Amino acid sequence: MQRAADTLGQNEFMIPQDISQRLAVCSWSLRPATPEELADRIESVGIPRVQLEIDPLRDKPEIWSRCADVLAARGISITSGMFGTLGEDYSTLETIRETGGIVPDATWDENWKNIQANAAIAAGLGMKLVTFHAGFLPHDTADPVYTKLRERIALIAELFADKGIELGFETGQEDAPTLATFLTDLAMPAVGVNFDPANMILYAKGDPVAALRTLRPWLKQCHIKDAVRTKTPGTWGTEVPAGTGDVDWGGFFAVLAETGYTGDFCIEREAGDQRETDIRTARDFLTQPG
Repeated sequence: MQRAADTLGQNEFMIPQDISQRLAVCSWSLRPATPEELADRIESVGIPRVQLEIDPLRDKPEIWSRCADVLAARGISITSGMFGTLGEDYSTLETIRETGGIVPDATWDENWKNIQANAAIAAGLGMKLVTFHAGFLPHDTADPVYTKLRERIALIAELFADKGIELGFETGQEDAPTLATFLTDLAMPAVGVNFDPANMILYAKGDPVAALRTLRPWLKQCHIKDAVRTKTPGTWGTEVPAGTGDVDWGGFFAVLAETGYTGDFCIEREAGDQRETDIRTARDFLTQPG
């Protein structure tokens, strides 16, 4: 472990010594229009590893089918994948609750078709982990939506598992105990968590460090993202550059050290107009001892 003093206002904390080899950047954070543009922006942030959004490869094969070759030629490795779902509306917490993930029946058939295509693409790229937002899990296990979601997720998980790929839920749309109950009930070792500490704050779903401690048996991957809590209940929190928000990074890395986590840390930035700069800030926050 390397000791890194936080120059951004938090207490000194412990960071894995090999953090620079375990960092990746989320491709969608860079908003590329082509594989070449993606490679250029990855090079600009100085992190030659990427969690790749799969949907563009499915939707625009005439542009994105060459992605793997372009990245390989530039020395950029693909660490994992991600896919989205149709019809999601992030305008408010209530709209994303209604439209998010694979819960809505109106978009399920088309989503299932897309997911099958995404799984084939992921397998062709040699991915071993793919993450997504499943949608809001009901607290009540007797809720018919809970049963429906469990069946759909089992179907998706089996599809990916048959191709040797694990599945990771993005955190935040439910509190950690609810997700832990769901994963225990699901009982599929290939299904786990892509832990995003900022999402717990953005969705107001509890303390990120406590949530990480609850969910660590299912930990597959971590996102590096930060946020500040809303002052108006029922509204979104605000995403900010890593190290400048309410995430307790000292506590975060302490739990990971206790857990013996050896997976990747993918830097995600979904807000603001200087994303490359903010991603470099996150990289330096983690790799440069203060």
